[in-house]
Amino acid sequence: MKIAVPTIDGNLCMHFGHCQTFVIFTIADNKIAGREELTPPPHEPGVLPAWLSEIGANVILAGGMGQRAQSLFTQNNIKVVTGAPAMDAAAAVEAYLNNTLVTGDNACDH
Repeated sequence: MKIAVPTIDGNLCMHFGHCQTFVIFTIADNKIAGREELTPPPHEPGVLPAWLSEIGANVILAGGMGQRAQSLFTQNNIKVVTGAPAMDAAAAVEAYLNNTLVTGDNACDH
């Protein structure tokens, strides 16, 4: 499994489309087995879901994401988790894997 986390300065970015990088975590035996930091292509509607699908992401953790983007991720077989807090990316993934990630409202209003 691969979990994508949009980041800014190493922390989960509250809006996935405004991030500096994506950290892609490879998961094995329910633990982080690897990580790769990638610069995303320019943010345009539909680009990021297809790009993350091509690199094998299965899950995206985000603070906020619009409904259209969520739909596009779902169409690309990527599970969307919104409402994640701005925290260290690896800590967010570990909390997700341990079912302890506390999510709030989707931080995006479009």
